[in-house]
This record gives sequence, C-alpha cells and structure tokens, in this order.
Amino acid sequence: MPVYIHDIATSVPEGSNSQDVVREIMKSALAKDRKTQAILHRIYSQSGIEKRHSVINEFHQREKQNPYLNGTISSTPTTRERNDVYKTAASSLFVETGKKLLDSNSHINKNDVTHVITVSCTGFYAPGPDYDLIKQLGLSPSTQRFHLGFMGCFAAFPALKMAHSFCENNIDAVVLIVATELCSLHFQQKTDLDNLISASVFADGSAGVLVSSKKSPKSSYEIKAFASSLTPNGEKDMAWDIGDHGFDMILSTYVPDIIESNLKQVIQPLFDRYNLNHNDVNYWAIHPGGRAIIDKIESALHLKKYQVAASRNTLAQYGNMSSVTVLFVLKQLMDSKPDKDSIVLPMAFGPGLTIESGLLKVV
Repeated sequence: MPVYIHDIATSVPEGSNSQDVVREIMKSALAKDRKTQAILHRIYSQSGIEKRHSVINEFHQREKQNPYLNGTISSTPTTRERNDVYKTAASSLFVETGKKLLDSNSHINKNDVTHVITVSCTGFYAPGPDYDLIKQLGLSPSTQRFHLGFMGCFAAFPALKMAHSFCENNIDAVVLIVATELCSLHFQQKTDLDNLISASVFADGSAGVLVSSKKSPKSSYEIKAFASSLTPNGEKDMAWDIGDHGFDMILSTYVPDIIESNLKQVIQPLFDRYNLNHNDVNYWAIHPGGRAIIDKIESALHLKKYQVAASRNTLAQYGNMSSVTVLFVLKQLMDSKPDKDSIVLPMAFGPGLTIESGLLKVV
C-alpha cells in the first residue's frame, strides 16, 4: 500500500542573528588570545551559514547581560534552568507547527488524526509535547501518541518509519509528526575546537509532516523505502551527554570524513532493492550538519549543484537544527516544484555514528 508525506510545515523562534554578528559576539566573549580569535573568525566565516534562530533572547540583544557568555563555565545556567526554558518555548513551537499542518490541509482535519509522534533531543518534560498537541489542537483523547527522544539529528527517520508502518497496516491511519529542537539552549563556553565548531552551526527550529495512505490532492512525496546503518567507527565523534550546565555535544572534525568513507555502502541496499544507481536520484536531501558534510557527499558522488541546493539553502538560512533540519530541506525542495516522478534521497546522520537514508518519489 503506498504511503505519502502529504505536507511539511516549519516554524522558528522569532529571534535571529546573522552569522557575522554571532561571530563577533563569540570572539568578544570567548577569544582571550589572537589565535582563538583567528580560529573563530575562520570557523564562522566558512560555515556556509548566513543566519540562525534561537530562543535565547540575550544572543540577539548585545547590550543585555548574557548569562550564557558572562562569568565562568560553572556560573552559566544549570541544566534545570535551561530545561525550564525548553518546556515553555518548545511546547509553543510544537503546537504552532502542528496547527500549521492542520490549517494548510483542507482534505485532512483534526478528527482524521489517529497517531501523534513527537521528536526532540534537546529537552524533557512530562506530560510531554505529544500531550500538548492532542490537548491544544483539539485531537481525540484516544489518539495514539509516541515520543522519540535523545536520538539526535537522524531522529526524523525513525518517526517517518513508524508513521509508514502505521499507515501500511491501517488504511485509515493519519499520522501527525512534529520535531522541535532548541539546540542553542545547550551552548557551552568551552574553547576546544570541537565545541567551537558545534557552537557555530547549531540553531533552533520546528518541523512537522502529515503521513497517510490517502493520496494528496497536491504535490507530495510517496515513501518508497528506508535504510539504516552504523559506521564501524565514529562512536565517539558524534554524541550527546547530560552535564550540569546543559547537554554536552561532541561533534568531531572527523565526522565529514567518516560519512564520506561509509557513504556508498550505506545507500547501496536502497539502490539494489530498486535496481537504481546514484545517477537515477534527481535530488539529494542531505541533512546539513555542516558545510563540509555537503561538500564531501557532493564531491564523492559527483553531484551537480542543483541536486544539493535545498540542503545548502537550509544551512544558510537556518543552520543545523538537529532532527528538524532534514524536514526543512524536504520542504524547501518541494516548494521548488520538482518534476513529477523525481526521485529524492533524504539522508541524516547522528550519534553512533548512525546514517539514515530513504527513497521518496514526487507525486
């Protein structure tokens, strides 16, 4: 039974800064010597990012005291204080995105939704965002709900796999997925290279999709297949942990090389299943974890610029929003009106190092 991604909606916090402004803020706050200033200038200037959104208002109002940047590392907001912000701000974004999805689809209303799946790795609370969506969108109390937490940047794929299974097994299933990440809440003052790089790319945002076996009256994606793989190395190169002053993110400079070296063996099962090769893929919806990741994949597979343009544009306008980002890429690609029957290969990467991919067809 065919299953479709009917629509994709996105939301971001109101506050944003240009990458150039953030660069100067970080140089002023973190760089105590010319070498660190030079490293920060190079990282931010070559990030491929023009703008990022954040729920931390102090990052957008330079004249205000910034608790994340002033004082010592031990005096920055505690994990509890950061999570208190998450509970309010994330809940609002989850509901905003869910409302956009239902408002933009006249052929699906709130009474049709049978399952809710929420995704996030940047905070916790219970009752959670799945509960918030049901209560604030007026969904049926009997709606089945699930939350995928702490999986990282690839987590939209397990959510889509769950939705696909629900719809394959129940022709009446309509699944509402919303992912929301507030990565900037976990900014660290640390000045080692890995932390400087992670601080230069992460941002906040929310995205959601409606999935159903009913065909959409407008352009949509038909879900064809998924693939998942763990690389033989990289377990310590991308990871989350919970610290006393936020979540500690490890994003090693080796990640792009690890992805590149494992790329072909990861996507080959998809190609074998459908008797395809990478030249049959029209567009690559790559999770833009950083500019180097897009560069490596584009070079390794000899892709054309337009095939990864949606990933580069998403990175430029929003940065890396963890699990949310690949859905932004898929929305931007659909908004560009790709030809009917175009083959799209989405891909995302996360702790492990995990590589998730899939095949979609534009219908």
